[in-house]
Amino acid sequence: MIGASREALAAGRQNLESLTDSTSVDAARLAEELTAVTALLDREVSLRRVLTDPSRSGQDKAQLVSSLLAGQVSGETADLVSGLVRSRWSGGRDLVDAVEELAAYAEVIAADRAAALDDVEDELFRFGRVVSGSHELRAALTEPKAGAVAKTALIKKLLGGRANAGTVRLVTSLVNNPRGRSLEQGLESYSKLAAARRDRMVAQVTTAVPLSDSQKERLSGALGRLYDRQVHLNIDVDPQVVGGVRVQVGDEIIDGTVSSRLEGARQVLEG
Repeated sequence: MIGASREALAAGRQNLESLTDSTSVDAARLAEELTAVTALLDREVSLRRVLTDPSRSGQDKAQLVSSLLAGQVSGETADLVSGLVRSRWSGGRDLVDAVEELAAYAEVIAADRAAALDDVEDELFRFGRVVSGSHELRAALTEPKAGAVAKTALIKKLLGGRANAGTVRLVTSLVNNPRGRSLEQGLESYSKLAAARRDRMVAQVTTAVPLSDSQKERLSGALGRLYDRQVHLNIDVDPQVVGGVRVQVGDEIIDGTVSSRLEGARQVLEG
């Protein structure tokens, strides 16, 4: 997002964080209801045009939202959406994207409250690796002709009883409503939201063998000192790297694997 939409989303996230500071507010319920609002706005093109029309006052748009959602969602959800439509948006799709992001962020907050955010991050990462390694599974989860019921049942079979309930809800929402994103893009966006919740970065780490707890702690500490922020490690074991560690933080890659050095030597010899 750019311009007005980015500012509106930032304000919406602040409102969500302020609201969920109260322990009486059910963040998981907020996530569920915001997901339903996302589906409504995604489906009703004329409605989102009205709600992002700059010629209409914010008060009028907020009143329209309140009347539409009254009795359908909690007061907290209605207030959040009303606050969003009071803001200016660069386009109608931006409003839908923002509501969807707040839904996912509410799920992240719920996991953080339950001291399960690390688990959710790790489960999302591992699920992404499983999907990327199976063409058949990826096809089953992304095939447009496959119904939501079948996809939801497959996710429950894969993750039910093995993963946090928040992880299952996030994956189910993404699979059934990708809204133009790939599975990988959606899972990465969730990972970034989880990192943002505790103002930390995510490092994609590839090693030839599993790291011990002490090795993970040392690596996380070293990266934290390097970037001056807490760093969460997503670790992928790949025997093809031979030895060493490959670390990617954002667009920056630190490659100390044997395979990369061998490849560099091969290029020198062939050059």
